[in-house]
Amino acid sequence: MKKSLQCMRTGFVLALLAGAASAAEPESLTVISFGGATKAAQEAAYFKPFEASGAAKVVAGEYNGELSRIKAMVDVGQVNWDVVEVESPELLRGCEEGLFETMNPDLLGNAEQYLPNVITECGVATYVWSMVLAYDAKRLAEAPSSWADFWDVKKFPGKRGLRKSAKYTLEAALLADGVARKDLYKVLGTAEGVSRAFAKLDEIKPYIQWWEAGAQPPQWLVAGDVVMSAAYNGRVAVAQREGASLSIVWDGSLYDPEYWAIVRGSKNKALAERFIAFASQPEAQKTFSEHIPYGPVNLAALAALPEQTRQQLPTAAENLINAQLVNAEFWVDHGEELEQRFNAWAAR
Repeated sequence: MKKSLQCMRTGFVLALLAGAASAAEPESLTVISFGGATKAAQEAAYFKPFEASGAAKVVAGEYNGELSRIKAMVDVGQVNWDVVEVESPELLRGCEEGLFETMNPDLLGNAEQYLPNVITECGVATYVWSMVLAYDAKRLAEAPSSWADFWDVKKFPGKRGLRKSAKYTLEAALLADGVARKDLYKVLGTAEGVSRAFAKLDEIKPYIQWWEAGAQPPQWLVAGDVVMSAAYNGRVAVAQREGASLSIVWDGSLYDPEYWAIVRGSKNKALAERFIAFASQPEAQKTFSEHIPYGPVNLAALAALPEQTRQQLPTAAENLINAQLVNAEFWVDHGEELEQRFNAWAAR
């Protein structure tokens, strides 16, 4: 009897210890972003410091921005992602389709601390990036200065890199064809304008080398595989820091905020909101922009960055002079049909 009682007590104590150990284990939060140099900057600025604060262990993954993957999780009720990085059109579309949780803006403090319109119903902007024209200065006798030069295969012979999507590519085609920035989406919103963009792409189709990953354009430029390429400004800047002689044409660049959103049905919504609030603070955003020069949305972070870094940002005043904000509403309304047409055109 005594032995039996002793066993019961031992089992009870072990159960308590197991429960305590389990309770002591930090929670985990799955954060999905676009990988590469951006993810490395997020690791340094957000993921590791958030873990170090004792809030939670961050399980970092990556994807290519496919809203279909998020929709599949939500539709079947098996959500294993918590926070996702999304482009602005996908944020709007996902919010309309009920794929993201609504956000509590009070968690972020005073909205005046941030750039205008970066706190939305379903997401919070985390940085501003640009799609720019990039080239290797050592490989060209004369520097290109516009998308019209990108299309000039006589003056600049060789392959060109373009992202394999309608978004950004159709805008570049119309800008190359002489459409004014203020009229860009008005023209692209017509059947004639879309045909005009594809006709312009026809002119250089044999010279295009399509990319899908942001790391590809700098690699191709350094290797001499292409003479110039559309590229994310941050990826070009990272290559420059590593010694590549790459240059950026800011005129005609297309800029857009990138957002954090919480997948609907996440079991860690409160923790996800805590992470987004953490990643929106000045010191965290300053660290991020020091690792990769995408523009912070927190104004205090922008002010704290050294002048040399600020000059590389899409949000620098001189870089915005002839830049165009991507029209997220346009791509929500027309993105599906234009991507289908683009894919059919590219496959021919």
